[in-house]
Amino acid sequence: MSPSATPIHAAERLATRRLADALDLPAFETGWVWLAGAGPGDPGLVTLLGLHAIAEADVILYDALANEALLKLARPTAKLVFAGKRGGKASCRQNDISRTLVSLARRGARVLRLKGGDPFVFGRGGEEALTLARAGVPFRIVPGVTAGIGGLAYAGIPVTHRDTNHAVTFITGHGADGKLPALDWNAVAKGSPTLVFYMALAHADEIVTKLLEAGRDAREPAAIVSNATGEGQSVVVTTLENLGCDAKSSAAPAILVVGENVRLREGLDWLGALNEGRMLKADPLGREKLRDVS
Repeated sequence: MSPSATPIHAAERLATRRLADALDLPAFETGWVWLAGAGPGDPGLVTLLGLHAIAEADVILYDALANEALLKLARPTAKLVFAGKRGGKASCRQNDISRTLVSLARRGARVLRLKGGDPFVFGRGGEEALTLARAGVPFRIVPGVTAGIGGLAYAGIPVTHRDTNHAVTFITGHGADGKLPALDWNAVAKGSPTLVFYMALAHADEIVTKLLEAGRDAREPAAIVSNATGEGQSVVVTTLENLGCDAKSSAAPAILVVGENVRLREGLDWLGALNEGRMLKADPLGREKLRDVS
């Protein structure tokens, strides 16, 4: 058990079980593996099905970006195994993690793979699930709130807004080889007004160069959200041309966003208003009046 994860009391555990019963949540059967998203950082953003899985699992393999406070919900007899992967740091090998999931399930354990964000959004959940499928191990996917949506919401930056964009593109800035993926950058630049990058701090300069060469405006708003939804969340608002420079002094993990949506932060930074008393602008886009709610 993690030092920060003090188990909950029996009464609280009973309440969790009653909630699962009231909602008729599926039973976590022995020999199954559940791949669940823990959300972007704030433990309150985990789903009810995710909490149910944590409370019922015999073994939990948890990621570096899964908030360890969630492990308080684990059964007292549950085995907790750190299985995190972080770029640039010594990490568990993906093949070893996948093989462990198969081995534990074949022994009859209820195995939870708890991943930060959503397991199917740049989280290797698909790789692990395919390994389970090849081994004949039954599994369930429990989606989670991905950082590119939840993290930006906590920064006051919506991924879509009627007055700025009708499309958004999610992009990984870190391929399996550690390099920036070989994408059609002309298509990326022109594909949608809002671009959201995961794991992209190390390649921010290269991303900026490719977007500018593909025709994006150097003065376009951009932002970096570090430790999204966590206690140490920080937001740097900048421009596309300065994004690479600002990324060098930003902490990982971080989400990068490029697009007019960033301007909306001046009116939607609810967390800054709550914690710092920041005044919000009623017209962050600088128009005479915002679109009527009707």
